[in-house]
Amino acid sequence: MQGFKKITIAAAMGTSLLMAGCGDKAASTQEAQEARAAVSAVKNSIDSLRYPHGAPQLSMIEAQVIPASPVPLGDQLSAHLVYDEDVTARIGVAISGRIVALKAEPGTVVKAGQVLAEIDSPDVGTAYADINKAKADLDHKRRVYERAKDLGEGEAIAAKDVENALADYVQAQAETGRAELRLKNLNPNGLVVRGQRISLVSPMNGVVTERTATPALEVSPGMSSPLFVVTDPKRLWLMIDVPEKLLSQIKLGSTVSIESEAYPNERFAAKIVQLGQSVDPNSRRVTVRARLNNPDGKLLPEMYVRASVQQESGTGVAVPNSAIITRGIYSYVYVQNAPGEFQQRKVKLLTRGSDISYVGEGLKGSESIVIKGALLLDAELNVSDNHD
Repeated sequence: MQGFKKITIAAAMGTSLLMAGCGDKAASTQEAQEARAAVSAVKNSIDSLRYPHGAPQLSMIEAQVIPASPVPLGDQLSAHLVYDEDVTARIGVAISGRIVALKAEPGTVVKAGQVLAEIDSPDVGTAYADINKAKADLDHKRRVYERAKDLGEGEAIAAKDVENALADYVQAQAETGRAELRLKNLNPNGLVVRGQRISLVSPMNGVVTERTATPALEVSPGMSSPLFVVTDPKRLWLMIDVPEKLLSQIKLGSTVSIESEAYPNERFAAKIVQLGQSVDPNSRRVTVRARLNNPDGKLLPEMYVRASVQQESGTGVAVPNSAIITRGIYSYVYVQNAPGEFQQRKVKLLTRGSDISYVGEGLKGSESIVIKGALLLDAELNVSDNHD
């Protein structure tokens, strides 16, 4: 029985060793297969490599067609979008009262003269009472003056009485004009629903983007925020924070290229219309304003974006820094000429940014540039050179 146990244990140990040996053999076979799969690139020329179809290295290489574009003055600058105040109306009130009806909400497209809200205002009621009183007094004093004038011509009354009647008439005219002007200031659009209820209207075509007005809200001329903001969303201002060192290179009319996190694959353009007149003492930057056309309404006020002020002349190819290989004083990139075929190009950098650099000589634009895996290609090329 004891001998049987020894035989069983020995058999088990042999089986384990056999399985381990099979495992090692399988692992070695897998490694050998992977080694055979990781084939080396074929060197077509001194600066060109080609991988066969299905080579695993191709999964680590990514190329992108990059067109030529204007060259910026430097790195991308922080900027944000705001309302274009030339096409924006911030609508408040010049009266005290209470909102009794709301006719528009944020997002409503409105026309000039369209009613936004109705307000019940005792101020307007008082102004109408004043103007009616002034008109009645004016009519009375006009008749008194006309009678005095007729009597004065017949010398039935003294000349000074005629003069006093004329002065009263002129004073009544002035008082009527004052009352009419006050009513116009309180209700510039002349819209009265009934009694002392007036309408607040939009002065322009646009979209209601903000509304602080709420039902039954008590309003007054001293409110800190407008009741409505109406603007044309197809026009925006771009406020750019420009370092002092770049200010002398920026001109009115310069083109600005804009990138937004909301639309990573799109570029928007603006034109500089105003240079800053003061330097922020904390950031040492100057705010420069550009006008942006936004026909699709994609960009919104208060968005933060990245802006690049472009040079007045010259174009280059914007290449990610990950695509650039530097050896000594020279820079290189790899271009994909065909599927699996890559060529090394010596290039000249026009600008070098923190993420993107602009290439002048060496690339002609609209070529497929390797943006991922350039180091792998460079290592393969050097290995091929050593083998040669």
